[in-house]
Amino acid sequence: MKISTKGRYALRLMLDLALNDSGEPVRIRDIAARQEISDKYLEQIISTLNKAGFVRSVRGPQGGYRLTREPSQYTVGMILRLTEGSLAPVACLDNEVNDCPRQASCATLRLWQMLYEAVGSVVDKVTLADLMEWQEQMRDNYVI
Repeated sequence: MKISTKGRYALRLMLDLALNDSGEPVRIRDIAARQEISDKYLEQIISTLNKAGFVRSVRGPQGGYRLTREPSQYTVGMILRLTEGSLAPVACLDNEVNDCPRQASCATLRLWQMLYEAVGSVVDKVTLADLMEWQEQMRDNYVI
């Protein structure tokens, strides 16, 4: 499993919104500059996040985006599943019901299930608030 740039950038975008929440909306242009990502690409990603209700847009000259919930209420898994779709390592685990005709005789299926559960147990446990804390720890450890 490999997370695409869309998933990675969505996570960075959400983290940037959380870290720069001063009560005022955050502009995509500012996020793009801080994250060194194309603002056009971020606009596509923010549209997906907005439609899902993860962020809300504020129109006008001082407009931008804000999170709709507290950072502790977003898991990495929520954000990645929204932008990536399934996080299953193989197609037969994409749906709740595995309809693969080989599942009864597939020795590797158990491995893929274990991997899928392991990934889920990490991404569903880590929140945006955790990432914010990790970011702060990185800043505190800076040495010249």
